[in-house]
Order: sequence, then C-alpha cells, then structure tokens
Amino acid sequence: RMSFPRYPKYKDSGVEWLGDVPEHWETRQIKRVATIRYGIGEPPKYHDEGTPLIRATNVHAGKLFPEGMVFVDPTEIPAQRIVWLQAGDIIVVRSGAYTGDSAIIPEGIGECIAGFDMVLRCHAVRPLFIQFSLLSSYLKEGQIDLEKMRAAQPHLNAEELGSCIVVLPSEVEQERIAEFLEAETSKIDELVAEQRRLIELLKEKRQAVISHAVTKGLNPNVPMRPSGIEWLGDVPEHWEVMKGGFIGTLFGSESVKEDQVCEEGNLPFIKVGSMSNDTFDIKSWDWFVDPSVEGNYRTRCDYVVFPKRGAAIFLNKVNVVERPSLIDPNLMGWEIGKRADSYFIAYLLKARKLDELADVSTVPQINNKHIAPEQFPVPPVDEQKAIVAYLNATAMKLDSLLAEAERGIELLQERRTALISAAVTGKIDVRSFAPQVSEVA
Repeated sequence: RMSFPRYPKYKDSGVEWLGDVPEHWETRQIKRVATIRYGIGEPPKYHDEGTPLIRATNVHAGKLFPEGMVFVDPTEIPAQRIVWLQAGDIIVVRSGAYTGDSAIIPEGIGECIAGFDMVLRCHAVRPLFIQFSLLSSYLKEGQIDLEKMRAAQPHLNAEELGSCIVVLPSEVEQERIAEFLEAETSKIDELVAEQRRLIELLKEKRQAVISHAVTKGLNPNVPMRPSGIEWLGDVPEHWEVMKGGFIGTLFGSESVKEDQVCEEGNLPFIKVGSMSNDTFDIKSWDWFVDPSVEGNYRTRCDYVVFPKRGAAIFLNKVNVVERPSLIDPNLMGWEIGKRADSYFIAYLLKARKLDELADVSTVPQINNKHIAPEQFPVPPVDEQKAIVAYLNATAMKLDSLLAEAERGIELLQERRTALISAAVTGKIDVRSFAPQVSEVA
C-alpha cells in the first residue's frame, strides 16, 4: 500500500465541505475554466456505419466504451446542432441513471459527434485533471449528485454543472497529478479486470459442475449407455430417461387479478422479482393474495418455478417453493411427483438452460410444449438426493469465492475513488511521483 506525504502548508478553502487545501491552490467554478455545450438534442437516424454518436451508454467512470455505439450521417443533421468532439473534451451525462458520470475523449478517436449530453471543453486547465476531479467524491458526490437529485428524475443542466467548484493547482502540477492518477488507476483497473475474469471462470466452473453431476452422476466408474438425446449424451446405465410431463405436473398462474394482490396476508404470491438468481430459495416474500379471495384459488407447494416469458428467461432463474402459494402469469410451476426430488429437477433445469428451451422468435417464451416432451435423466431418488447434497456443498464453496471476488472489486473501486479524491484536492503530495517503467522479461 502506497503512502504519500502531505503538502507543507494548507489554507482554509473557504468552502465548508471542502476544508483545507494546499496553500498555493485556488478554487474556481467549472464555468470559469471551461465552456459547456449541449449535444444534438433530437435523436437523428442511426446507421450501421458512419460517424460515431457518443451517448451516455458509452460513458463510464472517465472512459469511453464502444459497446452499444451508434452511427450517424452528419449530412442528415442540421450543422448548428452538431458538436464535433475533439481530444480532451469531456462528455458529462445530463439525465437518467448515469447522470453526472463522465468520460474524456482520448487522442486518436477520429471524427465523432456528441449525443444528448453535455460537452465540457477546458481552457487554461488540463482536461485530464478536470476529468479526474469530476470522478472525485468532493465533486461527484459532494456537488453533482446533490444537484442532479433536485429534479423528480436525475437531471443535470449546464448551469448546475458550471456552478460546481473545482480546486486547482498550477497547470504543471495538474499535469503531474493527472499522470500519477493515470498510472495508478490503470493498475487498479487491471486488478478489477482480473477479478472480473475470475468471476466469469467461477461461474463457468459452477455451470460445468452442475451439468456433469446431473447428467453423469457422481461415480466416475459407473457403466454408461447412450441416451439418444443430443444434450445429454451418455448417461449411467441404471438411470431412466423420461419426458418432463411424466416427472410432474406443469401449471401456470391461477389468474389472480392485480387488485387482489397486496403486501400482507397468509397466501404468498410469487412474482419474477421475488425470485433469486443465485440460489433456489425465493428471495423475497413481499406479495400476498388478498385474504378475502384466498379460498377461490388452488394453491401448490413443493414445486419448481421459473420464468416463462421475457428477458428473465436468459437469467436462467430457477427456484424451489416449499410453501403453499400462487404464481404470477409470467411464471411457470412444475409440481414434482414421487419419482424425483424438486431440488434435483431445479439443478437439471439450470443444466439444460431455459433460454435453450425457449421459443425466441419474438418474445422468449416457455410453456408446457417445451418442457413436457423434453427428455430428462432421472436417477433413483436416493441418488438424486446425494447429487443435490454434493452440488449444494460445491455451490457454497464457489459462492464464497464469488462473494470474495465481488468484495475485492468493491474495495478496489473504493480505493480508486479515495486515491483520485486525495490527489485532486491536495490531501496527498504526488509532485515527486515518477511513473514506474515496467521491465520487459
């Protein structure tokens, strides 16, 4: 862990929430050191290729990302509406979930146009220093986030952004601080990327372990036979392979009306949002059927539940419900008979993957016709329970590693913000910092 000296002398910034700053630093409003313009405003026609239009979806924590990039033909847009971007310009998101996030336009990006957000063009200050200031807690959380929440929806205008205060050393020092932060945040970003790769590998490992256990069993020496089913391949010789319709009863919603659902009662009503993605347990029991109509419906318990339409199918959410309850029309239930264990079937669906079973012609959809004829491996019930116990134990270990990796990312991102904030407000003195040259092996 690095430690840096403080500046020799500090003074009161005159801004209560900012506190002391180095003696030779000054405070300025952003509008005094940059011009702020709005992007094109009205959406133009998008094309498969052409000039990139930079939108909020391409902006994240100081950097531009190409995912979701759209292209336009400049000749189709009135010239006075176009803001041509140049290296060093900073895009600041002006509305929606990412309001206040920003990204600097890098060198060598080529011709591109600002979308619907604000463009900050610096003068007499170093753009990269201002970009890091925009990511710091004193500016982002202490000023921008407070401004953007004044409207009903998160929103930031040029006047509000321009009124925000930045604290500035000399341009030479700004450059030194920006160099320091470029080097140090790049290292942190690489560590975050490593943790993300680890998370992907752990998720792949979990999927592979589930698929192997529910289709091949736990005994590597058991005699195998061809199942004749493409997704299954060979299965243990003593296992049955049977259609979903024989394993249990598939059912849909009992047509509960929206005004019959409330926030308290005795009979739980399960929605897609009630379901957990990481475990088989229902995440929240927040909805109930109005007690006055409870007796009108047939409840079920000990069933497997999964989404039957929409994007939730791709999340492969599968839960097991052990309480008498009813389900939302967007869900499908599968009441499991005596031949199978509900948790084994839930693991089987995880292995089979809902999105591979669904119709995806328009809206992804699963119903009886997809599950009932589908062939599934069914070992003896005691073996199913042993497989479930093994997978539960393995999942617990992998989930613990996943949680550790997620926490690692959180800590690294906190460290990144703290380092940026300390450097751009002069809490640490990095003037003697020299970037390390990595040795080539």
